[in-house]
Amino acid sequence: MNIVRFAPSPTGFLHIGGARTCLFNWLFARSTDGKFILRIEDTDTVRSEKKYLDEILESLKWMGLDWDELYYQSKRFDIYRDYAEKLLADGKAYKEDTAIIYKVSASCKVRIFDVIHGEIAVDTEQIKDQVLIKSDGSPAYNFCCVVDDALMGITHIIRGDDHISNTPKQILIYEALGFKLPKFAHIPMILGEDKSRMSKRHGATSISEYKKQGFLPEALVNYLALLGWSAGNDREIFNLKTLIKEFSLKRVNKTAAVFDIEKLKWVNGHYIKSLDLEALTDLIIPYLKEKKYIDDSYDRSWLTGLINLYKTRFQTLDDFTSFTSFFFTENVHYEQEATEKFLKGTDIADNLERLKSVLENIDSFEIKEIETEVRKLVDTLGIKAGNLIHPLRVALTGTTVSPGIFEVMKFLGKDRVLTRLMSVIKKIRMRADMLDKLSGL
Repeated sequence: MNIVRFAPSPTGFLHIGGARTCLFNWLFARSTDGKFILRIEDTDTVRSEKKYLDEILESLKWMGLDWDELYYQSKRFDIYRDYAEKLLADGKAYKEDTAIIYKVSASCKVRIFDVIHGEIAVDTEQIKDQVLIKSDGSPAYNFCCVVDDALMGITHIIRGDDHISNTPKQILIYEALGFKLPKFAHIPMILGEDKSRMSKRHGATSISEYKKQGFLPEALVNYLALLGWSAGNDREIFNLKTLIKEFSLKRVNKTAAVFDIEKLKWVNGHYIKSLDLEALTDLIIPYLKEKKYIDDSYDRSWLTGLINLYKTRFQTLDDFTSFTSFFFTENVHYEQEATEKFLKGTDIADNLERLKSVLENIDSFEIKEIETEVRKLVDTLGIKAGNLIHPLRVALTGTTVSPGIFEVMKFLGKDRVLTRLMSVIKKIRMRADMLDKLSGL
């Protein structure tokens, strides 16, 4: 049976790179009917914190990555000390004060047979003696990692290629303890778009941040799978079941993967479009409540219709709150470029005022009736439809981009449309009067 592990340290939140490593391990285990172990490497008792542990566990659950066994290194200190004492007794290690240190033999070569990178050879002259137990009694990373991997029967160690430098050190300890070597597979790093190592300057780095921004777990998992792995064709959308069926270490790339936030948004948008409307509404409601756009008395039927109107336009759940803010607040943000282009001049104010009068007389404020009356007015005014509809759109939404304006008017409602038009007409006339007065100076 193939047995793999993911071993995060609770000294920080789950990083996007760590999540991808976890995913590859999980997929390998599930695709081969193997076992996936989660091991919390919390030997650093000073920096390890419960808030980080909770976030790591919650993020993995959110992504749908379950585990078969769970271990905490902080509960295994006695095991590590026993194996360190064994090496000491065998003359393979020595004491330095209270620390136990493994003696690295000189003039030897350590060979790594990496599943992805092939053979890697390292001269032991480049490796210094390895600390097994630190002076404070805690185990060193390379030592407890080897002990745990061996005792837990790990058959494949799949991790980032930034760990390649640790592998020869660990192989020496495997051999010293007489443990069977696992297979190593070092997967490529994830880089930012500037080809430097992924960091906060490239945007969000933790899984919880992406969750907060409104990315769906299915989309994030799908995108992470594409960072360094390919199914061997042009497909880019995979659910977990498909990933399990098609995943293979043989298709993992050797070169670093570049994280593209726009590609992630595209994938997320695909999953949003595919979601059941009621389920999507349930996901969006917390974002609207957080911004105080709605409370518990909201009209679900109205909201579901609005979400359906915008469903193909937003790529994250938080995008929806940005795109639709003018439906929930009277403090509309008017884009300067839009107002300069479409809301200047008394002729615009006159047209909008005529429109306001027409709309006031509509009994049933439904899409078809609104459109009919607007187009009648266009014909009466003898202007192109865009000369009325573009200013109308900006007046109601603050921007030049929205779904169909008649649908927008329906969801805004008659009273709000009339109030907003009246406010904009007044501002256009005030500005025109001011400019007239200034031109007379």
